[in-house]
Amino acid sequence: MSDIKLFKLANNTVQELSGTTDTIEKSVQVLFERHLEALLGVRFLATEFVTTNGGRMDTLGLDENGCPVIIEYKRAMNENVINQGLFYLDWLMDHRKDFQWLVMEKLGKAVADSVDWSAPCLICVAGDFNRYDDHAVRQIQRNIRLIKYRRFGEDLLLLDQVTSTSVKKPVALPGTVELSPSVTRYKTISAVIEDLDAAMIDRLEAVRATLSALGDDVQEAMLRFYIAFKRIKNFACVEVRPREGRILIFLKIDPVTVQLEPGFSRDVSKIGHYGTGDLEVTLSRSEDLEKALPLIQRSYDGA
Repeated sequence: MSDIKLFKLANNTVQELSGTTDTIEKSVQVLFERHLEALLGVRFLATEFVTTNGGRMDTLGLDENGCPVIIEYKRAMNENVINQGLFYLDWLMDHRKDFQWLVMEKLGKAVADSVDWSAPCLICVAGDFNRYDDHAVRQIQRNIRLIKYRRFGEDLLLLDQVTSTSVKKPVALPGTVELSPSVTRYKTISAVIEDLDAAMIDRLEAVRATLSALGDDVQEAMLRFYIAFKRIKNFACVEVRPREGRILIFLKIDPVTVQLEPGFSRDVSKIGHYGTGDLEVTLSRSEDLEKALPLIQRSYDGA
């Protein structure tokens, strides 16, 4: 991690803090699992989850979009943790019922019924990755994130998402997944987009291009009912309401800190909605996107 340096400023002096990575994988795994939601936006489900083919997943979780997440920790530079994680990801897709039973046991039936299989993700955590890891991930059409970590003393932890890849179309699932009636009565975002007229498609593509252009670390995921944009965590979730001619963006901003404008922005912290974020921004015209940019940038910076 030679490209990142951390300095302590005190008494008109500058001191570089020396970062370290733990050589014992388990200590890193325990640290992440203990604070998984705060660090990665993932709810913890299981550690050392044993598969029916004799494999053992390091950490299993559910991200803030309700998608399955496998986290693997790289012990050595020559360990092929990416291929191992992809092997587990394929197993998980073939054993969805096992995962949903686990979610039901840990988080309840309502959460299990709403598991979104359209964008399962593999997160690989390591003290460092090599150029071959980065190249390999970019060739694979799966949702994969490579995250470096470094510790500075006892109280500082640095995370750096060095590579992230995403599949913009939902993963095609073999067979069917039983969903609760409250979930199945709504059209998926993919179906909604297919029915959009040319004007709405242009507006939606402008929104997607604007959000993706905020930084090289932006990852787009087409989920069941919305499109999520994230860095390490979500910073924007996009829904489309074609009958009303509106595009909704949910941002991770405290609505109390914003001068709300009727018809453009509102507090949805106590209103149920898909995706994450307590501030809803409504784009009714093409011009509204430019108006929303400061809020979008603020949510991105906070992610």
